[in-house]
Amino acid sequence: MDSFRRPQRLVPLIRRETHVIVDGIPAPAARGSGPGAVDAEARKQRLRRRLERLIGVAATEGNEMVPLRNGDEIFPAMLGAIRSARHTIDMMTFVYWRGQIARDFAAALADRARAGVRVRLLLDGFGAKEIERSLLDLMEGAGVQVAWFRKPIWLSPFKQNHRCHRKALVVDELTAFTGGVGIAEEWCGDARHPGEWRDTHVQVRGPAVDGVAAAFAQNWAECHDELFDDRDRFTEHPQTGSSVVQVVRGSASIGWQDMQTLIRVMLTSAEERFRLATAYFAPDAYFVDLLCRAAGRDVRVEILLPGPHTDQRACQLAGQHHYTRLLEAGVHIRQYQPTMMHAKIMTVDSVASLIGSTNFNRRSMDHDEEVMLAVLDETFTAALDRDFEADLERSVAIDLDRWKRRAVLQRAKEAAVTPIRRFL
Repeated sequence: MDSFRRPQRLVPLIRRETHVIVDGIPAPAARGSGPGAVDAEARKQRLRRRLERLIGVAATEGNEMVPLRNGDEIFPAMLGAIRSARHTIDMMTFVYWRGQIARDFAAALADRARAGVRVRLLLDGFGAKEIERSLLDLMEGAGVQVAWFRKPIWLSPFKQNHRCHRKALVVDELTAFTGGVGIAEEWCGDARHPGEWRDTHVQVRGPAVDGVAAAFAQNWAECHDELFDDRDRFTEHPQTGSSVVQVVRGSASIGWQDMQTLIRVMLTSAEERFRLATAYFAPDAYFVDLLCRAAGRDVRVEILLPGPHTDQRACQLAGQHHYTRLLEAGVHIRQYQPTMMHAKIMTVDSVASLIGSTNFNRRSMDHDEEVMLAVLDETFTAALDRDFEADLERSVAIDLDRWKRRAVLQRAKEAAVTPIRRFL
């Protein structure tokens, strides 16, 4: 793995630093030198204070963030952490389908439970319904505590629409993983063909692990009587990295949500460039307007979406309904060609990024349980930007003139999903 993926703790130099004042608060001293480094620190501090004040969740410092690209990097890291667990494993996932990787995770979780590790697995009642019964029997027989989040058969129609879309793995309270990946063979490999989906996960060490653990605990509390036991040590976190991270949880309810605020702040704070990669693009008119207004103030807005390979065609059509307005405003839209684009990434001005389970659609912002990490770190953001640029090379641009001439059938399909757009 490239060295940039594991930021090293910086050794402070004994020298006089110049501190930038942002909104009345001294910004941390820049790690580099010169006006560019000072400007980056000022931008990060300004964005941090906006997020903390408007969402009400404090960011933490000293986190080590390791971006993981595609199954070839994601699954070995997650399985390695599980197999090394000594005390506790908490895992939640929306998708737990089939394939060898599903069996590998079940075997690893069962093995640690047999070794005396407290293992809890939370499965969404809709997204994980395809899990093999034999794997559930294996895990439960070994002592894994398996709980289901809102099985449809038990729920009112209203609750059935609100799913747990969060993906989280927390091992020994010290290492966490989150992002977009599901436990299924579709995510294996390196996005080389349609059978290998493109996705990004992140490994976290440091104080931000508590935020990911809280996302798990929030949903576990709804499904299980016991929230914690004597194997939970509630450990302190060493600050082994250099990233400032805010963990934001989204939950379904009436009114404006924290996840909407998070994305709104990132979009309105962008000064030079805003990048978005998402599996499901079906925003409401308000967020379409935010994208257009960002482009209107000379921010370069780049959106990377699934192309010919998507598992949710209706959602794709709902998003395509907005293409003309976005393109006319100057937004750049590209569609990924090799396989399903399933990542959920945003980067802002090369200094900040979002990564987690949230898509740019009504379902993620209004209806589902989600978790997102706001990372204020140039090194981590640069890694995500390099991956984004590599993905651009494997995508095609949507041309405004050609899009305006699209077939009548395509327009009819876009119109046909209008009644269900708010649920996509």
